[in-house]
Amino acid sequence: MADITALEAHFQNTIDQEIKIEPKDWMPDAYRKTLIRQISQHAHSEIVGMLPEGNWITRAPSLRRKVALLAKVQDEAGHGLYLYSACETLGVERNELVEQLHDGRAKYSSIFNYPTLTWADIGVIGWLVDGAAIMNQVPLCRCSYGPYARAMVRVCKEESFHQRQGYEILLTLSKGTEAQRRMLQDAVNRWWWPSLMMFGPNDADSPHTAQSMKWKIKRFTNDELRQKFVDVCVDQAKLLNVTLPDPDLKWNEERGHYDFGEINWDEFWQVVKGHGPCNKERIDTRRRAHEEGAWVREAAMAFAEKQARRRAEESSQVA
Repeated sequence: MADITALEAHFQNTIDQEIKIEPKDWMPDAYRKTLIRQISQHAHSEIVGMLPEGNWITRAPSLRRKVALLAKVQDEAGHGLYLYSACETLGVERNELVEQLHDGRAKYSSIFNYPTLTWADIGVIGWLVDGAAIMNQVPLCRCSYGPYARAMVRVCKEESFHQRQGYEILLTLSKGTEAQRRMLQDAVNRWWWPSLMMFGPNDADSPHTAQSMKWKIKRFTNDELRQKFVDVCVDQAKLLNVTLPDPDLKWNEERGHYDFGEINWDEFWQVVKGHGPCNKERIDTRRRAHEEGAWVREAAMAFAEKQARRRAEESSQVA
């Protein structure tokens, strides 16, 4: 017991000194489990997040828009792979993580269980959803776990580009026809509140926040990040000439922040529990893609094994 206590004290001291924890370092089981839960959910979110946007690749309004959206979806696939790789350094197999997603044991961001009904939704995802993701993820570049922090550096750079891409789509729509401006406002109305839910439950209802802050996995609480996001979005909305759908949104001089209305947490928990508009569709699509892609994985493994045998034979001949 004394040895464990000493190890835990050394571990916390390492974190307090802003020294990264690496895969071969000793770490408490609870720290490892927290990271596996958070990183795997993050990876799942990137993979499932491809679906609502991938739905619009063939329907993008121009070749330029089509190519840009295709590149963005490809980036998100890469983000998922970076994060699965980071998670594997904690001693969990990728196949196990994927199975947890497919059978419902693992969660992903609630935002991806909403449908993309119009082209404006693609722009709003870039502005609000990717914007909320960036607000969440930039602090993760300073996460105490080295592989996660390093993966996030590239992810954040690419997400910033995605946000600008989405905002540019919305600027174009905001200067378009009356129908295009109505489509833009409708998309903002539908995505604003789910975007605020992306930061997770209020701090008082979040069971993991306090410990994650102590371990410096997280650097800000859910409510702190949500407030920063609201403050940033208000001026951006003015440039787009759209109204954020919150009658309680107003500047509070005393606080130095915008006050905003109460989030519908019943809706949030319903979506988290699998009862959102597109939960079943998203998981069914992922399962089907995984099954239909089995031949690709098998071919890649067979090729890798063949290459390994060839190198082994060449090495034996040299010897």
